[in-house]
Amino acid sequence: MDVSSKTSNDISFEDFKTQIISDYKIAFQSRTCSLLGRKEVLTGKAKFGIFGDGKELPQLAMAKSFKNGDFRSGYYRDQTFMMALGLLGPKDFFHGLYATTNIEKEPMSAGRQMGGHFVTYSLNPDGTWKDLTKQKNSSSDISCTAGQMPRLLGLAQASKIYRNLENLDSSKFSVDGNEVAWGTIGNASTSEGMFWETINAAGVLQVPMVISIWDDEYGISVPAKYHTTKEDISKILSGFQRNDKEKGFEILKVKGWDYTALMHAYENASDMARQDHVPVLIHVIELTQPQGHSTSGSHERYKNDERLAWERDNDCNKRFKEWIIASGIATNEELDDLEKQIRRNVREAKKEAWTEFLEEHLETKKNLVGLLENIASKSPNKSFLTKIKNDLIAIDEPGKKDLAVAARKSLRYTLGESSPEKNALAQWTNTFLSETQPKFSSHLYSEQYNKATQIDAVPPKYIGETEKVDGRVILRDNFDQLFDKYPNALVFGEDTGTIGDVNQGLEGLQEKYGELRVADTGIRETTIIGQGIGMALRGLRPIAEIQYLDYIFYAIATLTDDLASLLYRTYGKQKAPLIVRTRGHRLEGIWHSGSEMGGLIHLLRGMYILAPRNMTQAAGFYNTLMKSDEPALVIESLNGYRLKEPKPSNLGEFCTPIGVVETVKEGSDITLLSYGSTLRIVEQAAKELLAVGIDAEVVDAQTLLPFDINNDTVKSVQKTNRLLVIDEDVPGGCSAYLLNEVVEKQGAYKYLDSAPQTLSAKAHRPAYGTDGDYFSKPNAEDVFEKVYAIIHESNPEDYPHLR
Repeated sequence: MDVSSKTSNDISFEDFKTQIISDYKIAFQSRTCSLLGRKEVLTGKAKFGIFGDGKELPQLAMAKSFKNGDFRSGYYRDQTFMMALGLLGPKDFFHGLYATTNIEKEPMSAGRQMGGHFVTYSLNPDGTWKDLTKQKNSSSDISCTAGQMPRLLGLAQASKIYRNLENLDSSKFSVDGNEVAWGTIGNASTSEGMFWETINAAGVLQVPMVISIWDDEYGISVPAKYHTTKEDISKILSGFQRNDKEKGFEILKVKGWDYTALMHAYENASDMARQDHVPVLIHVIELTQPQGHSTSGSHERYKNDERLAWERDNDCNKRFKEWIIASGIATNEELDDLEKQIRRNVREAKKEAWTEFLEEHLETKKNLVGLLENIASKSPNKSFLTKIKNDLIAIDEPGKKDLAVAARKSLRYTLGESSPEKNALAQWTNTFLSETQPKFSSHLYSEQYNKATQIDAVPPKYIGETEKVDGRVILRDNFDQLFDKYPNALVFGEDTGTIGDVNQGLEGLQEKYGELRVADTGIRETTIIGQGIGMALRGLRPIAEIQYLDYIFYAIATLTDDLASLLYRTYGKQKAPLIVRTRGHRLEGIWHSGSEMGGLIHLLRGMYILAPRNMTQAAGFYNTLMKSDEPALVIESLNGYRLKEPKPSNLGEFCTPIGVVETVKEGSDITLLSYGSTLRIVEQAAKELLAVGIDAEVVDAQTLLPFDINNDTVKSVQKTNRLLVIDEDVPGGCSAYLLNEVVEKQGAYKYLDSAPQTLSAKAHRPAYGTDGDYFSKPNAEDVFEKVYAIIHESNPEDYPHLR
């Protein structure tokens, strides 16, 4: 559908008149913030700036159709939208630019994200949910281009779930599924796969989503001809257009400087999405970017004179002002006076924000200078300390770094001294660092009472002669209990629904709980994770299934950039308790036997990574996670589904603790630390080692993030005085991480009589077949010989050379 300027005639002039001046104020205020923001970066007060200039009018239109309960999933150009909703003021804007670490003054992220990244608060101070239906919501932005798209799908799908699932308490999250998820993206970013995957999935799922494409015909310095076939995204998406016989998208196209056409387009889009759950795409064309992409470059470098002239003539704010004057709503003089007042207000807000940013630092600087004066007067190194003091005094606008550097360097010049002045400086430095570091490092994981590491362990119970069943049966029956217990729980993924996953761990559950709660998806890992994030942000408890661990890398950007960092980058103001279920480790072939744990544990800080050795352990992890509200990745052992395990009588209730290791075999000669499928091989080798007089203690890591919060592994090493870490990751992968945790962090080096070692897979991907597995990953013989060699080194007489 092409929404042209003629549509303006269909909209009552009087309906808009009372709002037009107010809208112009917001548009001009936003533009003024952008212009002054760029200057603040160029003067050095801010590090980087990326602004929403040139996109003001369509964002005003979007804001008018945005209702309580709706969610935005956008990017860093949407400042006008946030201002129009009253969620961002000029002073907030500048505090974001300066990276103020006070969440009261910089409410978007307390300085953790650069300016232009927006969020609203979903949580009360105690971590419980606010009533999201009574406020306008914005999910937390990320910088990565198109990274906001996968989450958008889940935010929209939540409305469909709430509208169609019975017996689901939606009181804080939805009113009959009438909420719309609004996404925004630049025209060049539609080249990203995340955009296409989201578009396709939304068309299949038919969810209430409105995507706005801000099209200024460039992506950074690169024109549209290098980004988009036919240089027109809505034209090439026309195959998604719905018709009388086929479901799909509604596609609207509108000029970004046409105020009334924009209003009409967004009203239509809102109605279609909200009432009928039809996804809508609005292609907003003929937009400009007056200051270029960001403060890192000027657009005069890559736009020709003709384009620059066109942008000056068709700037949406300029065209809006001309339309207001031509319509007789206000005179040019009246608008000029209004603009002068807005400029004064924005300049004052900028000044106040900078003063508030500096205020804390200047008072701290004053105290530190006094301490440096005192210590210099008593120290043999007075000249050096005085220089540091004077250098600090010369910094008119100090940051926290300047203060920390001055204090810490000063202490170096007091080595060997003992005085009250030195003690005072040392105490000040320790206090300053301990109080300052959390401003940058808190909320990586939950700090609430119900965080996963505080959920008590509940052991599985066995009554009488316990039946032994396939491990997948324990998983299946445990999921059955969870879905009965938690009406807001749902699971989805490739082959998850009809056949109950590729290993039948969900067998029969779709028939019992319906296609909305146990659902099949297309082959699209990124948006499977996006579905989970968005639905978790809206109070559901999703389990997103990635069929094999090897395929998780299709979704790794969404996991690391969005999910893992969410709590941290929102300063604890939003949460997405998504459980990602997958299966990995030993099986057959390069892409079906992965154990890429080293990469995951470093990329996914902020999530829990759990590696159970059997399905009872895995079921216990799911039970623990459902009692908490944090994101986690659970990696089931691929070759364990058909292994027999005793079936617990308390399915759905027993809880495997998170962050706790388990000693599965006591021993005295060496500590063997492993996890997952490899743990069974280690257990086999430990039995065989007994035959040659070596008694190994076997410790199951169980959880990799976090690892062993009780420091139990070092207690084992203290007893055995030797350590070998075994896993099937590549050399230097997870085994190196575990070695660092035990030897350095837990201090096991103090108790070692032999060098700590690792045994990992080969550096290449595992080859196919039984032989490929044997010669690619650690086997029982490898473990036996490695342990034997360690013992031989210390006692060659009793343990002669093996081969």
